[in-house]
Amino acid sequence: MRRYKIHIILFILTVASTLFVGGAHLSLTGGFTFSIILGLSYSFSIMLILLGHEMGHYLMSQKYRIRATLPYFLPFPHIYIPFLGWLPSPFGTLGAVIRMESSVSSRKALFDTGVAGPLTSFILSIPAIVIGLKFSTVIPISHIKGGGIRLADPLIFSFIQKLVMQDIPSNCEVVLHPIAYAGWVGLFVTSLNLLPIGQLDGGHVVYGLFGKRSRVIFLIAIVVMAFITVFYNPGWFLLLILIILFGFRHPAPLDDETPLGWKRKLLGGVVFLAFFLSFTPTPFPDYVGDLKEIFR
Repeated sequence: MRRYKIHIILFILTVASTLFVGGAHLSLTGGFTFSIILGLSYSFSIMLILLGHEMGHYLMSQKYRIRATLPYFLPFPHIYIPFLGWLPSPFGTLGAVIRMESSVSSRKALFDTGVAGPLTSFILSIPAIVIGLKFSTVIPISHIKGGGIRLADPLIFSFIQKLVMQDIPSNCEVVLHPIAYAGWVGLFVTSLNLLPIGQLDGGHVVYGLFGKRSRVIFLIAIVVMAFITVFYNPGWFLLLILIILFGFRHPAPLDDETPLGWKRKLLGGVVFLAFFLSFTPTPFPDYVGDLKEIFR
């Protein structure tokens, strides 16, 4: 039991953090509210999505006899900074990670382990969005007094919203139910992990597909992210620095020669379609203008 103590503690802290963030609202129409029901709805949904993602990796690593830890969940509550005030947490968590402690046997094992996590979180995010949108509300923009976070919708989110809620009047805004927001966060996490760079899940998938030739794809992806950061959304600046530092570092599996079969190549195409459907260059559009002023 002592071996799993840190995992259990971090899991409980992340549940508490997401519960608080999901239940505490600065209402769009003014005022502060806290709802334990909404908090539980968000916390359960986002923890299920994150747990599915990491357990996909973990179970696949067990299949291929790769030593790996259980997931480390990372809580991120609202933080009070003296003289600055409250630093709000948009998600209540920084996600979760597992640590691989042995070499990967083959490109097939690397591909399967990399695919399992984001494919699971993408699949789990879809019903969360559908269910959450059914409980979401539409209010006139004139009633909005601030306090909320405006989100840019990925393609798959926009498509589902149109199916579930039909056409939204131009003078109205959708106030997402926490379950729908958890689905949006699930897509956001999935798209970040599927960036085809280095040791991200997308990097594992690309290396499994193309081997050492994947360095070219890593370079193209970094150039595209640099273009988006410089000309479109400076909010990616820190991520860009990190992927430049680690973007080309991908250890080769023990069997680096055996190519993947056509079924896995097809699955690779499906996974990167999920990436394009989930990714948005400006997830928080209200902050882009402020950041551009800072970087001028």
